[in-house]
Amino acid sequence: MITLYDLKPRFQALLRPLAGTLVRAGITANQVTLAAALGSIVVGVIIVLCAPARWPFLLLPIWLFLRMALNALDGMLAREFGQKSPLGAYLNEICDVVSDAALYLPVAVIAPFTLPMAALVVFLATLSEFAGVLGVMVGASRRYDGPMGKSDRALVFGALGLWVGIGGTLPSWLAWLLPLVAALIALNIVNRVRRGLAETKS
Repeated sequence: MITLYDLKPRFQALLRPLAGTLVRAGITANQVTLAAALGSIVVGVIIVLCAPARWPFLLLPIWLFLRMALNALDGMLAREFGQKSPLGAYLNEICDVVSDAALYLPVAVIAPFTLPMAALVVFLATLSEFAGVLGVMVGASRRYDGPMGKSDRALVFGALGLWVGIGGTLPSWLAWLLPLVAALIALNIVNRVRRGLAETKS
């Protein structure tokens, strides 16, 4: 199954000149990682504090795109400019799950979504990244299998934020969206475990 993650190499190629500029400016991969997490927290807090106003949801698609760019940049800085470090590996994984929580939970402030379902999506997204990291622990690669990986979730929540932000109405039947996202992430977890185990046997 093709996911947005498969487009990452092309996205990185577009950002490579900017990565060089950041290096020359003395900006490190870890600083970029922390900036992405901090920005996500700020956006999430703004949305919640401004509720029931809907315009802050326009920040979601903008920031989710910028966050993808920052995530691609920190990876390039680490791999291509000799900035890879154990601390960076920890920060990369921890900041990703923190950012996910900060950006997904705020949808609970608008009907027909609920906090328990938003929390379930956050929990499964965290478990998905955990399953991906465990691939390395068992001798496989870091798994990024889909569906509904980080890039796919960014597309869903970005589109939702755009629609809400421009004043679009959300029908009651759209309450199925978060359960569907949760189910796809659960499948994602199974895929990451199964393919990680298969990789160890190859």
